[in-house]
This record gives sequence, C-alpha cells and structure tokens, in this order.
Amino acid sequence: MSQLTRSWRNGILAILFSSLLLFWPSQDSLAAKNEKPHTRAFFFTYAATVTGLKPGETARIWVPVPPVRDEQQVEVISKDLPGKKLFGRDPTYNNLILYMEAKADEKGKIPFQLVYKVTRREVRTGGTKGIAKKEAAERIKRFLEPDKKVPITGKPLELIKGKKLPKDQVREGRLLYDVVNKHMVYAKDTPGWGQGDAVWACGSGRGNCSDFHSLFISLARSRKIPAKFEMGFPLPEKRGAGEVPGYHCWAWFHPKGKGWIPVDISEANKNPKMTEYYFGNLTANRVKFTTGRDIDLVPRQEGPALNFFIYPYVEVKGKPYPQEKVVRKFSFKDLDD
Repeated sequence: MSQLTRSWRNGILAILFSSLLLFWPSQDSLAAKNEKPHTRAFFFTYAATVTGLKPGETARIWVPVPPVRDEQQVEVISKDLPGKKLFGRDPTYNNLILYMEAKADEKGKIPFQLVYKVTRREVRTGGTKGIAKKEAAERIKRFLEPDKKVPITGKPLELIKGKKLPKDQVREGRLLYDVVNKHMVYAKDTPGWGQGDAVWACGSGRGNCSDFHSLFISLARSRKIPAKFEMGFPLPEKRGAGEVPGYHCWAWFHPKGKGWIPVDISEANKNPKMTEYYFGNLTANRVKFTTGRDIDLVPRQEGPALNFFIYPYVEVKGKPYPQEKVVRKFSFKDLDD
C-alpha cells in the first residue's frame, strides 16, 4: 500500500517513467517492409460528474489511467480532481488506477476531469511474428484461465467442433478470427449485448466489440493460446475534434514461440475491406486504458470484481452507485501535424 501514499505528481511521474523504460519500442513493433507505422497525436479528455448525491455526501470514485506502452505515449496535461487522491495498480493486470474520495457540493454533484496528451503508434505485425512484450509469468497464466463471462469449455467450443485445427498457433489464431467474424454480426439490437459474454455471443451471433473479442478469447484459451482483452476509446478516422460516445476494445493472442499479435474483429466485421488488416494490426485511431476482466480495484472496492473497467466506478455507503447517475463526457482534439 506504500504506492497509495505517494503524492499525485511524484507517483504519476514515477509510474509512467518506469512503464516507458519497460516498454520502449522494439524492432518487432515496426512494419515488416521498413515502413514507419502511422502515428496520431491528440488531446484526450476524460471527464464525468457524479450526480444525485445529498449535499456533503461522500463518494468513493475509481477511474482508469491510460498506460505508457511501446505503441502509446501519455502525458497528463491538466487535471481538476476533488477531495483525497490516491493511485495504484491492480494486483492482477497492473492497470493504473486513480482513486478519489470526495464530498458532493451544494447541488449534490462531484465533477472531475483529466486531460491527456496521447501519441498513439499504429501496431503492425502482419499477423506473423508478433510483438515481444515483457509480461509477468503470473499474468501469462491468467490469460489462459477463464473469466466469469469467458469460459474455456462449453457452448463457444461448438463453433470449432469438427473443424481441422492447424498445429501452428498463428494459423490457428487466424482460423479462430475468421470463425468469430463469420459467426457474428456487429449489432446493438438484442438485449444482452455489450457485456462481453462469450456464451451469449455464441448463441446470439450479434453484439459489440466486447462480445466479439470475448468469444475469440474463449476459443483461443480453450486451445491453450494465451489471449487478453484490452479496453480503451476509439477516435474517428477523420482528424479534428469532437466527442467520443463510448468505449472500444480489442484482443491480443500469444502463439508459441511468437510475440503478442493483436486482432480487432468487430472493426473487420463493420468494414470487410479491412479483414486482412485487422488480423495482426491496429490503427492509431484509439487510446488504451485497461487490460483484463474481473478486475479488483485499488483500494479494493466493496462491490464485486468489475466485468471490465473503462468508465468511472463509484461507491456510496459501501454499495455500487448507479451508472446512470454518473454523467460521462469524453472528447478528443488532434494536434497539428
């Protein structure tokens, strides 16, 4: 818990600097044809207001903080944060988390805002060699285990029953990518979508990015291929400025003898012309915030582990606070080229 007692300035600089050293760009992260990956630099604003509180009532608030990685550099530009502020890393995935304890104002509200400068690099592996990233052994093991909504047995495996699966895990990953893409339709018209429930996704054949990638991860882990879930925000392809309505997620898998290979199956499903690209590559039009599912926060929340962590999580009087009372506003503004 000693991390949680550091000051905001010293702590955030120390953690981001150490992350930068650990994940400094490697040659494997560059395109195979000596082309420089595309980059995108932008401001990203993460803001929200907790509403519906009694004046002076205390709320506990947790928000994710975007990490520094070889494909992503992050700098805090400004912050407007209430009350007591601490931060740390969750014990399973090492996600960076900001924690606040604050009292509501006379209107029963607690507003907060963070503005980041993000430089995001396109990831290009071509779906072959992959990216060599340092990963703790216990996390690799975790990426072979089931999540509450991502089993490694049962219904999802019906999609590959009777199929001849390649021995090479890169080729097997491509087969699973195609199976999910063929089975699913990107649609938010069926109750149950957006929970990242692999069994539901298998049965419905519909859903959003969390449903697509949960199904892929379920299949990959069932085949003893480590796979992980990443959550962040999308940016429109056209540069400029505007609001970001909600999250986006994607997945990575780790074939034997290779590095991590990304997939963005829901984007491929929405844009079939990009099907080849999104096996092994990621555009720069995104910012990553967290990894993993079933997340325990720091300090530990009173409620159950979070299905995934991208929006502010709030507790009042030891109970989860309704999400609909947390008014969120996310936006971006591209920097001049």
